[in-house]
Amino acid sequence: MKLSARNVLKGKVKKIVAGAVNTEIVIELPGGAEITSIITKTSAENLKLKEGSEAYAVIKASNVMIAID
Repeated sequence: MKLSARNVLKGKVKKIVAGAVNTEIVIELPGGAEITSIITKTSAENLKLKEGSEAYAVIKASNVMIAID
C-alpha cells in the first residue's frame, strides 16, 4: 500500500457500530489510544471489517489545531 498521507497508524478494530447509512469504527492503537472514524456503511462492508482484525487509520489533513486548557 502506498499513500500520500503521512499519518498511517496501524491498530486493531475494537468496536463497530453500524447505522442505517454510516458505520462508526473504533481502532485501538498499540499502547491503548483509540481513534474513531465514521465511514459509510457500504465502505465498512466492502472492507469486511471485523472486531479484532487489523486495520489502518489514515489521516490526511491540511490543518491540525492545537488547544490547551
